Amino acid sequence: MNTLDLRREIEPKESQTQTKSIVFYLVPNFSMIAFATAIEPLRIANRMLGERYYDWRLTSYDGEPVNGSNGVEVAVSSSMKQERDALSTSRRPNNIFLCSGIHVEDAVNKSLFAYIRENKNAGVTVGGLCTAAFLLAAAGLLKGKRCAIHWENLPGFSENFPEVDVYADLYEMDGNIWTCAGGTAALDMMLSMIEKDLGEELVNRVCEQALTDRVRNPNDRQRLPLRARLGVQNAKVLSIIEYMEANISEPLPLVDIADYVGLSRRQIERLFQQYMGRSPARYYLEIRLDRARHLLMQSTMAVVDVAIACGFVSASHFSKCYREMYGKSPLQERG
Repeated sequence: MNTLDLRREIEPKESQTQTKSIVFYLVPNFSMIAFATAIEPLRIANRMLGERYYDWRLTSYDGEPVNGSNGVEVAVSSSMKQERDALSTSRRPNNIFLCSGIHVEDAVNKSLFAYIRENKNAGVTVGGLCTAAFLLAAAGLLKGKRCAIHWENLPGFSENFPEVDVYADLYEMDGNIWTCAGGTAALDMMLSMIEKDLGEELVNRVCEQALTDRVRNPNDRQRLPLRARLGVQNAKVLSIIEYMEANISEPLPLVDIADYVGLSRRQIERLFQQYMGRSPARYYLEIRLDRARHLLMQSTMAVVDVAIACGFVSASHFSKCYREMYGKSPLQERG
């Protein structure tokens, strides 16, 4: 297998000023799109400057190449042990970014947590791309900090770390802890860093090279609006669905939803049959089961706790509804 080597581009000359050193720690099954959109702005910034202001190196737990979630193998230049030793030398980085993706819980280990904490204690800005906020939270670094994570992982994260302030934002830069939701949100976070370091003019030049027209705000939405996702234009139906999504653990009776939107129960039922092809009760159940599915796949919560978190009165009722919806039991889903 050919190994992809993205350690750094050699075109720009060595910087005559102090460089900014960045370490990317690659977790198996890391998100390639988040990693690429984090590292490419640095390359482009160096190219626009004509010198290497940003210097980076890639590392992994054992110094061996790491496969992304798309199967592409990426070479690294150091191991975690070597990077831990470097923290007390001139090779200490300014920033470290943990890059993860699916199955992030498999990367949990005490040595990694110690490495993350040592970076923070040494004054290094610690960042997480895509699902890496999970690792930062598990290492105890997110208490009292705002963080962002991919919308798909947000329910499981909230249940695992109820004390952490997590948001469905594109990215959060809270002091020396930075997190982003993954995907192209990594580009926005890195462009924000470049602007802080080197100014808006350079950011504009990087944007032109990357064919992006702006740096998105941290609190821009991750997902498409409901109108675009569902292909529904009726404002009342969209308002009801948003209200349902905001009330998962304690489902609302239809009469309360009717009062909220100023319609009768019969009007709501007609609207849902017309626009969604099902009753409001059925659609509400599907929303709750979808949330449950994410929790089963992204957390270690007991099935009964997942049931409670999604508004089911008993584990048996939850299992029955789940099997009818997905053709398998919650335990089989997790297995």
